[in-house]
Amino acid sequence: MNPTICQLCNLKSSAAQKLNEAELCMLGENCAETHFQPGDIIIKQDAHSTNVAYLKSGLVKIHIEGSIKDKIIKITKAPAYLCLPSNFGDKINHFSATALEQTTVCFINVNTFKKLIYENGDFAYQIILDMSKNELQNFHNCLNNAQKQNIGRVADVILFFANTIYNSNTFRLPVTREEIAALAGITRESCSRIFTEFNNDKILEVNGRQITILNEKLLRQISEKG
Repeated sequence: MNPTICQLCNLKSSAAQKLNEAELCMLGENCAETHFQPGDIIIKQDAHSTNVAYLKSGLVKIHIEGSIKDKIIKITKAPAYLCLPSNFGDKINHFSATALEQTTVCFINVNTFKKLIYENGDFAYQIILDMSKNELQNFHNCLNNAQKQNIGRVADVILFFANTIYNSNTFRLPVTREEIAALAGITRESCSRIFTEFNNDKILEVNGRQITILNEKLLRQISEKG
Protein backbone atom coordinates (compact mmCIF):
# COMPACT_ATOMS: atom_id res chain seq x y z
CA MET A 1 0.00 0.00 0.00
CA ASN A 2 1.10 3.55 -0.71
CA PRO A 3 0.21 6.66 1.32
CA THR A 4 -1.84 9.22 -0.58
CA ILE A 5 -1.74 12.99 -0.96
CA CYS A 6 -5.42 13.68 -1.34
CA GLN A 7 -4.96 17.41 -1.94
CA LEU A 8 -3.19 16.69 -5.25
CA CYS A 9 -5.47 13.87 -6.43
CA ASN A 10 -7.42 14.63 -9.61
CA LEU A 11 -9.67 11.58 -9.12
CA LYS A 12 -11.41 12.70 -5.93
CA SER A 13 -14.92 11.51 -5.27
CA SER A 14 -17.71 14.09 -5.40
CA ALA A 15 -17.81 13.83 -1.59
CA ALA A 16 -14.07 14.42 -1.16
CA GLN A 17 -14.35 17.53 -3.34
CA LYS A 18 -16.41 19.04 -0.49
CA LEU A 19 -13.51 18.77 1.99
CA ASN A 20 -11.27 21.68 2.94
CA GLU A 21 -7.46 21.52 2.95
CA ALA A 22 -7.20 20.41 6.57
CA GLU A 23 -9.81 17.66 6.05
CA LEU A 24 -8.09 16.46 2.87
CA CYS A 25 -4.82 16.30 4.80
CA MET A 26 -6.49 14.22 7.51
CA LEU A 27 -7.99 11.97 4.85
CA GLY A 28 -4.59 11.43 3.24
CA GLU A 29 -2.96 10.58 6.55
CA ASN A 30 -5.53 7.85 7.14
CA CYS A 31 -5.73 6.47 3.62
CA ALA A 32 -3.61 4.02 1.61
CA GLU A 33 -3.66 3.42 -2.14
CA THR A 34 -3.46 -0.17 -3.41
CA HIS A 35 -3.25 -1.55 -6.94
CA PHE A 36 -5.00 -4.75 -8.05
CA GLN A 37 -4.73 -6.99 -11.09
CA PRO A 38 -7.71 -8.69 -12.78
CA GLY A 39 -8.99 -11.48 -10.55
CA ASP A 40 -7.58 -10.01 -7.32
CA ILE A 41 -9.99 -9.88 -4.38
CA ILE A 42 -10.39 -6.34 -3.06
CA ILE A 43 -12.99 -6.99 -0.37
CA LYS A 44 -13.66 -10.42 1.10
CA GLN A 45 -17.14 -11.48 2.18
CA ASP A 46 -17.55 -12.19 5.92
CA ALA A 47 -14.29 -10.40 6.79
CA HIS A 48 -14.28 -7.61 9.38
CA SER A 49 -14.83 -4.21 7.78
CA THR A 50 -12.23 -1.73 9.05
CA ASN A 51 -11.79 0.47 5.98
CA VAL A 52 -13.93 2.28 3.46
CA ALA A 53 -12.89 1.27 -0.05
CA TYR A 54 -12.93 4.03 -2.69
CA LEU A 55 -12.60 2.74 -6.25
CA LYS A 56 -10.26 5.32 -7.77
CA SER A 57 -9.84 3.70 -11.17
CA GLY A 58 -10.77 0.44 -12.83
CA LEU A 59 -13.70 -1.96 -12.83
CA VAL A 60 -14.91 -4.49 -10.24
CA LYS A 61 -17.66 -7.02 -9.73
CA ILE A 62 -19.63 -7.09 -6.48
CA HIS A 63 -20.70 -10.63 -5.65
CA ILE A 64 -22.06 -12.82 -2.87
CA GLU A 65 -20.77 -16.33 -2.24
CA GLY A 66 -23.58 -18.88 -2.33
CA SER A 67 -23.66 -22.52 -1.29
CA ILE A 68 -23.27 -23.63 -4.92
CA LYS A 69 -21.91 -20.62 -6.81
CA ASP A 70 -21.44 -16.87 -6.56
CA LYS A 71 -24.22 -14.43 -7.33
CA ILE A 72 -23.02 -11.28 -9.06
CA ILE A 73 -24.89 -8.28 -7.68
CA LYS A 74 -23.50 -5.63 -9.99
CA ILE A 75 -20.52 -4.34 -11.95
CA THR A 76 -19.07 -1.10 -10.58
CA LYS A 77 -16.99 1.38 -12.54
CA ALA A 78 -14.71 3.98 -10.99
CA PRO A 79 -15.10 6.40 -9.35
CA ALA A 80 -17.26 4.85 -6.63
CA TYR A 81 -17.30 3.76 -3.00
CA LEU A 82 -17.57 0.00 -2.56
CA CYS A 83 -19.96 -1.71 -0.14
CA LEU A 84 -20.66 1.30 2.09
CA PRO A 85 -23.60 -0.44 3.84
CA SER A 86 -21.16 -2.92 5.37
CA ASN A 87 -19.13 -0.06 6.85
CA PHE A 88 -22.13 1.44 8.62
CA GLY A 89 -24.06 -1.75 9.35
CA ASP A 90 -22.72 -4.58 11.47
CA LYS A 91 -19.06 -4.04 10.42
CA ILE A 92 -18.92 -7.31 8.51
CA ASN A 93 -18.50 -7.39 4.73
CA HIS A 94 -21.65 -8.89 3.23
CA PHE A 95 -20.19 -8.82 -0.27
CA SER A 96 -16.96 -9.59 -2.04
CA ALA A 97 -15.41 -7.24 -4.59
CA THR A 98 -13.06 -8.57 -7.27
CA ALA A 99 -11.08 -6.58 -9.84
CA LEU A 100 -12.05 -7.16 -13.47
CA GLU A 101 -9.20 -5.08 -14.86
CA GLN A 102 -6.24 -3.15 -13.48
CA THR A 103 -7.77 -1.30 -10.58
CA THR A 104 -6.70 1.23 -7.96
CA VAL A 105 -8.46 1.43 -4.60
CA CYS A 106 -7.96 3.85 -1.71
CA PHE A 107 -8.62 2.26 1.67
CA ILE A 108 -9.77 4.88 4.17
CA ASN A 109 -9.83 4.29 7.92
CA VAL A 110 -13.51 3.92 8.76
CA ASN A 111 -13.26 6.08 11.90
CA THR A 112 -11.72 8.91 9.89
CA PHE A 113 -14.47 8.56 7.29
CA LYS A 114 -17.16 8.73 9.99
CA LYS A 115 -15.50 11.78 11.55
CA LEU A 116 -15.70 13.60 8.20
CA ILE A 117 -19.38 12.70 7.94
CA TYR A 118 -20.08 14.05 11.44
CA GLU A 119 -18.18 17.29 10.87
CA ASN A 120 -18.85 18.17 7.21
CA GLY A 121 -22.48 18.26 6.15
CA ASP A 122 -21.69 18.69 2.44
CA PHE A 123 -19.47 15.60 2.53
CA ALA A 124 -22.20 13.62 4.33
CA TYR A 125 -24.82 14.77 1.82
CA GLN A 126 -22.76 13.52 -1.12
CA ILE A 127 -22.33 10.14 0.56
CA ILE A 128 -26.11 9.92 1.09
CA LEU A 129 -26.66 10.77 -2.59
CA ASP A 130 -24.23 8.03 -3.62
CA MET A 131 -25.93 5.41 -1.43
CA SER A 132 -29.38 6.53 -2.62
CA LYS A 133 -28.42 6.16 -6.30
CA ASN A 134 -27.14 2.66 -5.61
CA GLU A 135 -30.35 1.75 -3.80
CA LEU A 136 -32.50 3.02 -6.67
CA GLN A 137 -30.38 1.07 -9.16
CA ASN A 138 -30.86 -2.08 -7.09
CA PHE A 139 -34.65 -1.56 -7.17
CA HIS A 140 -34.49 -1.06 -10.93
CA ASN A 141 -32.48 -4.26 -11.42
CA CYS A 142 -34.87 -6.26 -9.24
CA LEU A 143 -37.84 -4.97 -11.24
CA ASN A 144 -36.19 -5.90 -14.54
CA ASN A 145 -35.39 -9.42 -13.35
CA ALA A 146 -38.94 -9.89 -12.11
CA GLN A 147 -40.74 -8.60 -15.22
CA LYS A 148 -38.51 -9.33 -18.21
CA GLN A 149 -37.95 -12.51 -20.13
CA ASN A 150 -34.44 -13.92 -20.57
CA ILE A 151 -33.82 -12.21 -23.90
CA GLY A 152 -34.66 -8.79 -22.43
CA ARG A 153 -32.36 -9.36 -19.46
CA VAL A 154 -29.41 -10.22 -21.71
CA ALA A 155 -30.12 -7.16 -23.86
CA ASP A 156 -30.04 -5.06 -20.68
CA VAL A 157 -26.63 -6.43 -19.71
CA ILE A 158 -25.15 -5.76 -23.15
CA LEU A 159 -26.49 -2.20 -23.22
CA PHE A 160 -25.19 -1.64 -19.70
CA PHE A 161 -21.65 -2.51 -20.75
CA ALA A 162 -21.93 -0.48 -23.97
CA ASN A 163 -23.46 2.68 -22.49
CA THR A 164 -22.48 2.77 -18.82
CA ILE A 165 -19.11 1.03 -18.69
CA TYR A 166 -17.41 1.58 -22.06
CA ASN A 167 -19.42 4.30 -23.84
CA SER A 168 -18.92 2.41 -27.09
CA ASN A 169 -20.79 -0.08 -29.26
CA THR A 170 -17.58 -2.09 -29.61
CA PHE A 171 -15.99 -3.48 -26.46
CA ARG A 172 -14.47 -6.55 -24.87
CA LEU A 173 -16.60 -8.14 -22.16
CA PRO A 174 -14.67 -8.25 -18.87
CA VAL A 175 -16.71 -11.24 -17.65
CA THR A 176 -17.48 -14.77 -18.81
CA ARG A 177 -20.77 -16.04 -20.24
CA GLU A 178 -21.46 -17.67 -16.89
CA GLU A 179 -20.98 -14.33 -15.12
CA ILE A 180 -23.22 -12.57 -17.64
CA ALA A 181 -25.86 -15.22 -16.94
CA ALA A 182 -25.46 -14.56 -13.21
CA LEU A 183 -25.92 -10.83 -13.79
CA ALA A 184 -29.05 -11.47 -15.82
CA GLY A 185 -30.38 -14.08 -13.40
CA ILE A 186 -30.59 -16.86 -16.02
CA THR A 187 -28.76 -20.09 -16.81
CA ARG A 188 -25.48 -20.16 -18.72
CA GLU A 189 -27.11 -22.27 -21.43
CA SER A 190 -29.88 -19.72 -21.97
CA CYS A 191 -27.34 -16.89 -22.05
CA SER A 192 -25.19 -18.65 -24.68
CA ARG A 193 -28.24 -19.44 -26.80
CA ILE A 194 -29.38 -15.79 -26.78
CA PHE A 195 -25.88 -14.57 -27.73
CA THR A 196 -25.94 -17.01 -30.65
CA GLU A 197 -29.37 -15.74 -31.72
CA PHE A 198 -28.22 -12.10 -31.52
CA ASN A 199 -25.18 -12.98 -33.61
CA ASN A 200 -27.20 -14.90 -36.23
CA ASP A 201 -29.80 -12.12 -36.44
CA LYS A 202 -27.05 -9.51 -37.00
CA ILE A 203 -27.95 -7.67 -33.82
CA LEU A 204 -24.47 -8.30 -32.47
CA GLU A 205 -21.17 -9.40 -33.88
CA VAL A 206 -19.76 -11.83 -31.33
CA ASN A 207 -16.15 -12.99 -31.44
CA GLY A 208 -15.36 -14.60 -28.09
CA ARG A 209 -15.59 -11.76 -25.59
CA GLN A 210 -15.32 -9.10 -28.28
CA ILE A 211 -18.74 -7.54 -28.90
CA THR A 212 -19.92 -5.10 -31.56
CA ILE A 213 -23.51 -3.88 -31.49
CA LEU A 214 -24.73 -3.86 -35.10
CA ASN A 215 -28.38 -2.94 -34.53
CA GLU A 216 -28.68 -0.83 -31.38
CA LYS A 217 -32.25 0.22 -32.17
CA LEU A 218 -33.47 -3.38 -32.25
CA LEU A 219 -31.44 -4.28 -29.16
CA ARG A 220 -33.08 -1.40 -27.27
CA GLN A 221 -36.52 -2.55 -28.40
CA ILE A 222 -35.78 -6.02 -27.08
CA SER A 223 -34.62 -4.51 -23.81
CA GLU A 224 -37.71 -2.30 -23.44
CA LYS A 225 -40.25 -4.98 -24.36
CA GLY A 226 -38.47 -7.65 -22.35
